[in-house]
Amino acid sequence: MAFSPALKAAEKNGSLPIEELQMFAEVFGKIKADYVEEIDDKDLLTHAINGMLAGLDAHSAFLEPSGFKKMQTDTDGQFGGLGIEVTKEDGLIKVVAPIDGTPADEAGLQSGDLIVEIDGASVLEMPLSEALSKMRGEPGTEIELTIQREGLPDLFQVELVRSVIQIQSVRSELLEPGLGYLRLSSFQSGTAQHMRVQIKALVDDNDGSLDGLVLDLRNNPGGILSSAVEISDMFLDGGDIVSIKGRIASSNKTYSAKPGDILDAKPVVILVNGGSASASEIVAGALQDHKRAVIIGTNTFGKGSVQSIIPINYGRALKLTTSLYFTPDDRVIQKKGIAPDITAQLSVLNDYGYGEDFEMAIDGTESGEEPEQPESTLAQRLDQDNQLLQAVNLLRGMRIIGSVAEPKQS
Repeated sequence: MAFSPALKAAEKNGSLPIEELQMFAEVFGKIKADYVEEIDDKDLLTHAINGMLAGLDAHSAFLEPSGFKKMQTDTDGQFGGLGIEVTKEDGLIKVVAPIDGTPADEAGLQSGDLIVEIDGASVLEMPLSEALSKMRGEPGTEIELTIQREGLPDLFQVELVRSVIQIQSVRSELLEPGLGYLRLSSFQSGTAQHMRVQIKALVDDNDGSLDGLVLDLRNNPGGILSSAVEISDMFLDGGDIVSIKGRIASSNKTYSAKPGDILDAKPVVILVNGGSASASEIVAGALQDHKRAVIIGTNTFGKGSVQSIIPINYGRALKLTTSLYFTPDDRVIQKKGIAPDITAQLSVLNDYGYGEDFEMAIDGTESGEEPEQPESTLAQRLDQDNQLLQAVNLLRGMRIIGSVAEPKQS
């Protein structure tokens, strides 16, 4: 069996598993000779590479040249498809979060949903990169996903129409005088700058200051690291934001905040849930460790690993997990996520104060009645969003405490 110079060197110093490589060659030969259908050598080796990477974790992958284009368009904020962030779990495709206003969001897909089939094709043996490719397509074309959802006994189908995804990653409003609201749906290259503009607008609309801010990171699947670092830095006056640690010492790095808090230390409440992942968890973890924000909601997704893009021959590349994210207090995010300071499920409150299922409230009653159109008032929103209600009530309370604690002028 012939080896490349690198493999020969590894063999000489005893680090090459010769028996396993011989076994691989034997299995390869048996498949070529005895499998029911003739398989091209290139396809068989590609299957082997995909299987090797899939055995490592859900995020490592083999990228064809088209994969590079996909990654570039994702971080630029515009791409064609369904508007959904997914990962691989137990052979199925797991929804991390749908992006606000996209076909996936409008079709009602939820964080935690498992995609079992794409246009009738099972995803069990399908690499994640292939599943992503199938979900993308020409705008206006239809796709059917078969979904398994926790709590429902049967699978169900969802039909979606692909579109060009224009990500509007930041929106804001004044909830009431003094209290601002910022919704971040993803972390793209321009998100931090847009956020600065929107915070300034909130401050200007409130006569030059805010008493507090709700930062909504629910169902935010993340995005680019630099955006998460810059947004965390806005609210911190110093200290570490996030550390990256791996096997290769040269790739380890710690990002720190510069002096200057955009809100002058005014209270911040961050809303998170199981669809808050990656960059969202970096921001939540950093502000939580520095006691700069109170986190309300449910435990986040737990995607705290770093993938490096390593070019290889013939225009292909490996997306390989090379390190992990750690919060300022050295907490690992991967598979654990960020636990909220105040746990709150998403539910609505009826007239008697009891919680009821949120999906039932927005989708109609069991008798099939059409739901009433919600009024565009804060009271209506708080009735439909218990997590936001708790955030607003907390900020109101902190505002009262702050005003009592302020020294009186004599």
